[in-house]
Amino acid sequence: MIFTRRIFSIAAMAGGLALAACGDGGASDGRTEFEREGDFAKGSSDAPITIVEYASTACPHCASFHEQAMPRVEDYVESGDVRLVFREMITGQPQLAVAGFMLARCAPEDRYFDVIDLLFEQQEALFTAMQQGEAQAQFRNIARSAGFSDEEFQSCLSNEEVLQAVQDAHARAQEDGVTGTPAFFFNGVKLDTERAGDGSGLVFAMNGQPLEDEEGVIPAAFDGDTFERIILHLSDRAESANGG
Repeated sequence: MIFTRRIFSIAAMAGGLALAACGDGGASDGRTEFEREGDFAKGSSDAPITIVEYASTACPHCASFHEQAMPRVEDYVESGDVRLVFREMITGQPQLAVAGFMLARCAPEDRYFDVIDLLFEQQEALFTAMQQGEAQAQFRNIARSAGFSDEEFQSCLSNEEVLQAVQDAHARAQEDGVTGTPAFFFNGVKLDTERAGDGSGLVFAMNGQPLEDEEGVIPAAFDGDTFERIILHLSDRAESANGG
């Protein structure tokens, strides 16, 4: 089936699926209490901090976060201090988001995050290709670099079950109260932004309280240094609460 007809008419096929603008079960084996069946996660399930990220491969702000902040977050995933959970949400260019998530889901389970990373890296090229009517060719190139044959690529994007899974993930994100991407929950608590008390700008807050460490209030910036400050601040707070 032709790519543009199957995927680039996805909004119509979704039966009125509401799309958010780009701009919270019990645990079972191998999952933390902050996860649910169907989540994609990496890092130790014993990590003291679980970060749940809602993102779209077609959201420019998400791509910026993955370029600027994710390498630092990954350091804490690898050290066992953070477990990272990724939840799909259809924001930005919906056709590109749906096709991207379908491709990632069709990859072997241990390659899911590799495909997501590749899609973020190629996001600008995909936007350009879409404007030029060449999105199919660009997606095929990405699929080939991820190890898909052309037949596997076409079969993936024609798979109704995979399509439904992506739509279901988006619907659950909306049920969680997420209205845009990227959005983050740390140990089940949403990372919010609010105006600084002195009116100087936006700061990060949780449960209505600004996050503050020894350097001061943590500004609302989606870069590596800032997210490292959040991780260290929450780790210190958890140790203090446990008498450490």
